[in-house]
Amino acid sequence: MPSQEPPRRRVPKPARSGNDGRSRPASRPAARRPQPGSRTSRQIRLGSPRPRLRLVSLGLTLVMLAFVVRLLQVQAIDASAYAAKAEKSRYLSHTIAAERGKITDRSGIALATSVDAYDITADPSMFTADFTKVPDAPEQAAALLAPILGVRSADIVKKLRTPDSPRYTVLARRQTPQVWNQIKDLKRVLAQKASKASRAAKGKAAGDSTVSVLSGVLQEASSKRVYPNGDLAAGILGYVNAAGRGAGGVESMLDKQLAGEDGKVTYAQSGGRRVPTASYRETPAVPGSDIELTIDRDIQWAAQQAITDQVKESKADRGYVVVQNTRTGEVLAMANAPGFDPNDVSEANAAAMGNAALQDVYEPGSTSKVMSMAAVLEEKAATPATHVVVPNRLHRGDRLFKDDIDHPTWNLTLNGVLAKSSNIGTILATGQLGRTQPEANKVLHSYLSKFGIGRPTGLGYPGETQGILAEPQDWSTSQQYTIPFGQGLSLNAMQAASVYSTIANGGVRIEPTLIRGTQGPDGRFTAAPAPKKTRVVSERTAKTVATMLESVVGNEEGTGTKAAIPGYRVAGKTGTANRVDPKLGVYKGYTASFAGFAPSDDPQITVYCAIQNPTKGSYFGGQICGPIYKKVMEFALKTLQVEPTGSKPARLPVTFKPGE
Repeated sequence: MPSQEPPRRRVPKPARSGNDGRSRPASRPAARRPQPGSRTSRQIRLGSPRPRLRLVSLGLTLVMLAFVVRLLQVQAIDASAYAAKAEKSRYLSHTIAAERGKITDRSGIALATSVDAYDITADPSMFTADFTKVPDAPEQAAALLAPILGVRSADIVKKLRTPDSPRYTVLARRQTPQVWNQIKDLKRVLAQKASKASRAAKGKAAGDSTVSVLSGVLQEASSKRVYPNGDLAAGILGYVNAAGRGAGGVESMLDKQLAGEDGKVTYAQSGGRRVPTASYRETPAVPGSDIELTIDRDIQWAAQQAITDQVKESKADRGYVVVQNTRTGEVLAMANAPGFDPNDVSEANAAAMGNAALQDVYEPGSTSKVMSMAAVLEEKAATPATHVVVPNRLHRGDRLFKDDIDHPTWNLTLNGVLAKSSNIGTILATGQLGRTQPEANKVLHSYLSKFGIGRPTGLGYPGETQGILAEPQDWSTSQQYTIPFGQGLSLNAMQAASVYSTIANGGVRIEPTLIRGTQGPDGRFTAAPAPKKTRVVSERTAKTVATMLESVVGNEEGTGTKAAIPGYRVAGKTGTANRVDPKLGVYKGYTASFAGFAPSDDPQITVYCAIQNPTKGSYFGGQICGPIYKKVMEFALKTLQVEPTGSKPARLPVTFKPGE
């Protein structure tokens, strides 16, 4: 058997060497192919990127399309609207307050004027903790400012923490320069302290060195209404409210003329600050007109002093004095007591802030008898010498009438009825105005109406009352007998004064005037329209009544002797009326009054005085208002340089002897 050779071992070939003699590595063994059916037979394939790219591209396209559409809308379609909004946001407008006109007396002396003032404002953003580095900056600022501004600390805190505008709020309006100077000094002191504290603190930024809790307090130029004479003529002038508008009296009545027209300034701003280089538009303010009153300051002072003293002495509710030029109807004085200071209405009594001489309505009493006598004389129902037998009591209608004092039967002339102010005599005299009482009532009513009772005075004063005068057919049984002597009808003090001015002016009623004219911003003076004139009684009747009124003051039996003025003939009439209590609606207390004019032979000045509810001393008009009339009339005659009377008064008889 042939022998078998053992299998040969395959010796691997040495690696080929390159030209450089280095050996090359052996070739990689061939990959094993997976057998069909094995796990490794599945192939892993990468997803295609194209769908994702398409989706991203679509999204970007839509976003860009939205930007393009919006851009077209802003720059093309709505360009003008957005430009307007941007302009509005960029530009700020502020009102330039017009300078309010002055109110002067007839000589040009200022009764109300405006002076420079400041509105104290603040930037609320400068009171935040981030800005001041103080958590309670509004509270600290309020504690410092409240005593200076005279406002509550809580109000300042509220304005700083919850302002209407984030960069602007008004803390107080119309403050004096002295107030702003106090605030400036306080700001400077606090800034110096803050600067020292910041230098001492480590790491403090130099830019914060002057920040204090008052850094955001600012000011704006304004004006403040000032009344140089305090409470003088306050009832006439009224006052200006916090908004700078008239809130009473002439300030309210002529607010439009006094206020002028506000201007406007518009400027560009950025971050709450004006941009100096940007456009600036200004419409100048038009100053208000100056108003010249008919009031004489000196006579007003005398009247106000006299009535104030008497109201205090009598412990009365109030009183008024009216002084009028009988020839022109101009009101020379209209004083009220108590009054108020329009410089500080916060301290004023609300009941005293009006003009009681025009706004109070009351029953005049015997001063009203002058109208009854004028009607009797004008209708030729009697003469000053007509005999009137006046009993102690008179029964009429459902009442028993009497005079202010008990007396035996008086034998008076018609002149004596007026001189002694007899209610019974007046009832008897006016009963002759008609064949029947209703007819007499109708005639008397027509004269009362022509004298201005129950009608506006013509002043156009805000809140003025026109009085109360019922139609004659509506007079009650008692009214038809009380109205002739001044009870049952009502008026105001100006109406009462106008009645006597009508008699003094020869029977022609001139509507009272309070305004002489206005002076515009151009300096031109425009006189007020001439007042309306109405003839009420004849000149003859007026002169006769004036002569009868002299008996009230000049005759020893008259009730107005305390009103006599040496050197002048004085015509006047006293009044003491039962007063209707406005709260209770019943008669309680009295209204004392006196009315008259001088010189009676050449009348130039009328003075009327009334005091409501005097509770101390006398309550008779001749006793407490007669002296006021005398003081005021004497002062007015001297002020206006009215010469003393040159003629002797006529002495009309007051009484008669039976059988004569």
